[in-house]
Amino acid sequence: MLRRAPWAALWIAAGLLCAAEAQYSSDQCSWRGSGLSHESHRRDVEQVYLRCSQGSLEWLYPTGAIIVNLRPNTEPSHCGLLRPPVQGSHVYVERAGDLTLLQAEEEHARGEVRCFSLAGGALFVEAVPVNDIGRRITAFQYELVADRPPSPPTKPGNFGYCKPCSDEEVLLAVCTSDFAGAGVFQGVASGTSNHSPVVVSLRRLLRQKSRVFAWSGARGRRWSGRINVPAQCGVHAGGDAYLLTGSVHFGEAWLGCAPRYKDFLQLYTTAEKAGTNPCQIDTD
Repeated sequence: MLRRAPWAALWIAAGLLCAAEAQYSSDQCSWRGSGLSHESHRRDVEQVYLRCSQGSLEWLYPTGAIIVNLRPNTEPSHCGLLRPPVQGSHVYVERAGDLTLLQAEEEHARGEVRCFSLAGGALFVEAVPVNDIGRRITAFQYELVADRPPSPPTKPGNFGYCKPCSDEEVLLAVCTSDFAGAGVFQGVASGTSNHSPVVVSLRRLLRQKSRVFAWSGARGRRWSGRINVPAQCGVHAGGDAYLLTGSVHFGEAWLGCAPRYKDFLQLYTTAEKAGTNPCQIDTD
């Protein structure tokens, strides 16, 4: 559930005036710091600036709050992905002093990837007040992605989508996705409340930017791997072959457009005759 924090503007304004000199290490992509440097000022707010499209944050003994400004020196990004655990802190999307909850501290054990809009905002990481801050670490990975069909949701929440793709989106997906191949779903493993890792076997691998699929020639000369599939997709093992496309985040494959392969072949042949294919692929 999303929550609003009406006191956010006052805390943020006050924190900017009294931010402490913190001991931390930082580069353009990642930040590592400790709340012990200003434990006596537990309502201090510290500004952090990160300028890469992906990286991490590690906050030891969190106290007060951190504003994480994500300002990548790359193409404009419209969606941010956050991968927990975020132990010891609440994480909000901050925009003009208004906070919208992205992940509560008690949710860190779920390990779900969260998606949030970057438009004009930042991440506000608020330490949960406790008497003993020992053994508490707030840590997460982030990745910034540009919207492209099919796009993740652009409001704070769970990452994942499952919607029919148009013909144009399918043809574009096979050309621009991080991976594309023809194969079948073999088995669904237990996952989180919003997605499950599905074992797939690909008889044809058309493209992959990362090595998320491995050649299993000794077991039938196919490519095999796992794809994270949103729970609402209702994937079942066996059955028809599908064109499997999608993106790679945090080293894992996430499903995008996935029409039946025979339907894709018919669509591709028609577009090829009309000269409207955005790219050429080997379908033999």
